[in-house]
Amino acid sequence: MRLNRPRIAPLADDELDADQRESLNAFFETGRVFNIFRTLAHAPKALKRFNLWGGYILSEHNALPPRERELVILRTGFLCSAGYEWAQHEVIGKRCGLTDKEIARIKDGADADGWNSEDAAMLRATDDLVRDHFISDASWSALDFLSDKAKMDLVFTVGQYTQVSMMLNSFGVQLDDGLTLDPDLTR
Repeated sequence: MRLNRPRIAPLADDELDADQRESLNAFFETGRVFNIFRTLAHAPKALKRFNLWGGYILSEHNALPPRERELVILRTGFLCSAGYEWAQHEVIGKRCGLTDKEIARIKDGADADGWNSEDAAMLRATDDLVRDHFISDASWSALDFLSDKAKMDLVFTVGQYTQVSMMLNSFGVQLDDGLTLDPDLTR
């Protein structure tokens, strides 16, 4: 985490105006409103649009299978030093089939021992996108096992979570209760 306190505080229930409350209704229905959404509720119209796009990225409409999607999201969060993102998606990644060893190895990148060629190719493409905003020809060729739609969704996913990481880091969104900060994601 880059900040140990929020720059923009998450809104408490009693601070919400009607538009902000409406933008969080779906979360209230689930019984848990995470700090990211309470923070983004300061801009309720943006939050509604953000949730539409983020909903696509995390849905079955994304051609990346859930495990591979989470592999890419975690690598993006790690490269962006987004402790909040890492903590949330470490939990989600485990639910989607990533092992503790794989999650730890994501930090070491594509060249770490133990990745199959497909996982390594997705990690390299993620590195390219975060570092250069472009997938190199070599990395693109290594993604031949993916459909064109899946390649697009990989770019969409890295783009979404780069943006999310920028917001989390810059706004100082703090971890939700029950999550632990990975010591490798402190600056």
